[in-house]
Amino acid sequence: MSPLEQLVLKIETHVVSIYGEGNHSELVDRLIDAMKIREGFFEPVPFANHWSEKDVTLITYGDSICSSEQAPLKELTSFVRGRLGDAISMVHVLPYFPWTSDDGFAVSDYLSVHPDLGDWSDLEKLSQDYRIMSDLVVNHCSSEHEWFQQFQRNEEPGRRFFVEASLEDDLSEVVRPRTSDLLRETETPDGVKHVWCTFGHDQIDLNFGEPDLLVEMVKVIREHLDHGVGIFRLDAVAFVWKEVGTPCINLPQTHELVRLFRTLIEHVKPDAVIITETNIPNPENLSYFGNSNEAHGIYNFSLPPLLLFALTNGNCRCLVQWLMRMPPAQPGTMYFNFIASHDGIGLRPAEGLLNSEEIGSLVERMLKNGGLVSERALPDGSKRPYEINISLFDALETEEKFLCAHTILLGLEGVPAFYIQSLLGTRNDLKGVEESGINRRINRHQWAAEELEEELGNPESPHARVLEGLLKLIRLRKNQPAFHPNATQFTLQLGEQIFAFWRQSVDRRQNIFCLHNVSSDELSIPLTSVNLVSTEDWIDLISGDELKEDEQELRLAPYQCVWLTNRRKHLPY
Repeated sequence: MSPLEQLVLKIETHVVSIYGEGNHSELVDRLIDAMKIREGFFEPVPFANHWSEKDVTLITYGDSICSSEQAPLKELTSFVRGRLGDAISMVHVLPYFPWTSDDGFAVSDYLSVHPDLGDWSDLEKLSQDYRIMSDLVVNHCSSEHEWFQQFQRNEEPGRRFFVEASLEDDLSEVVRPRTSDLLRETETPDGVKHVWCTFGHDQIDLNFGEPDLLVEMVKVIREHLDHGVGIFRLDAVAFVWKEVGTPCINLPQTHELVRLFRTLIEHVKPDAVIITETNIPNPENLSYFGNSNEAHGIYNFSLPPLLLFALTNGNCRCLVQWLMRMPPAQPGTMYFNFIASHDGIGLRPAEGLLNSEEIGSLVERMLKNGGLVSERALPDGSKRPYEINISLFDALETEEKFLCAHTILLGLEGVPAFYIQSLLGTRNDLKGVEESGINRRINRHQWAAEELEEELGNPESPHARVLEGLLKLIRLRKNQPAFHPNATQFTLQLGEQIFAFWRQSVDRRQNIFCLHNVSSDELSIPLTSVNLVSTEDWIDLISGDELKEDEQELRLAPYQCVWLTNRRKHLPY
């Protein structure tokens, strides 16, 4: 059997799992044609790691930096190349499509770039130096997308592309991240219909129970691959399959769709990566690794609230307990680590890790720091905090805490991602919230390029200090084999004020003990508790200080971090 014939059978297996038994040969052929697999066929290497310790991601909107001189995507490229250089290797450009709401996530055209940002050539140029991550907004599209316009006119193919429900259907178990009504009343030539809207009435849920829609979405994927995209972030993918009478989240067909997307993508671009964005409790999030055959990476959603809680309270107990229970990512998979993003700090991923009182105290503290709170609706009609909306700099209050948080981010197993507003130490944008009425705008500031250059050119500016400090840490990390995303990691027990873990390179030659004082107290660590091998010299990568042979303890100032690494005595590493 030829490799292509084997692929056909594999795709057919996915399709049967999604749509049930039957003759799906025509659909399989259409999917292969939509992905243009016959034009360039590759066999991916199983369980390959498409990342290394040198990979660091920037998360940014296409217009996070604007100028009067050039289009935003060109301005972004100038900033990334000029200010960040090789410190980063991946750029997640948040939705750059034409859109109608939710700052890009109500997509009205998947196949073009918003003209206010630039065009495909701008992304292609950026992809010459960096790996580009794009959002595949699979759960829904804008109410102004042509498909929904067709639905409203009862025309093909759009009239079959959306999830309909009846007011009499039992939807009491449906899990949602919003408080708006689930169903939207819509006039059609056949009368009033009710369409499913998980996230809001301008974001109409797509119906993947219709195979023709699946084919259209695969065409979208191929278009983005052709324009230089190599990493796909599957936005809100957990909600993509609906069945009345169920929670409509994490259903088996959803997981199978992710596996199908991966199979199709990696046979035309073997080093492409799929990352699932599932802002849900930790065990459910981990399930998207599948059997190392689903997502290559998962957003590590529990890290932001737990790390914020630890640094806010000077106690890392919950963070340590979580890390000890986290399974190592298997070969070919990785954690996508972040502590701030364009969205808020999700609280659902903290469920079961922080109790209700701890979550309540964290929310109260963030409100005092100028933050806001968004809620979600529960099946019984009540509401619960869903996410904290705040800039990370204001959440953590001081530069010392802020740098401590990012030092932890850089050391953990996985690929680290930096939100552009964190790299720049941006404060709460309350004006943006007031003007838009959108809580998340508090951390979606738009910088004027001239103002930003002035700030970054001033050594006394906090924005310049933050960027300089973070870039120093990033460049240190990129040269340490022990920080490979899949290198060994063990959690250390050094008390409730010191968050510590040990990393070891795949070849076992380099060890790094990552020690972080998450409190405002000066602390001492007996070196016997860290088990430093006596045949090695040990140096703190961050300060450059070498440990003396007769030293008995290590003193850490408030929020100080050290990366202790080994060097064979009298030999370079």
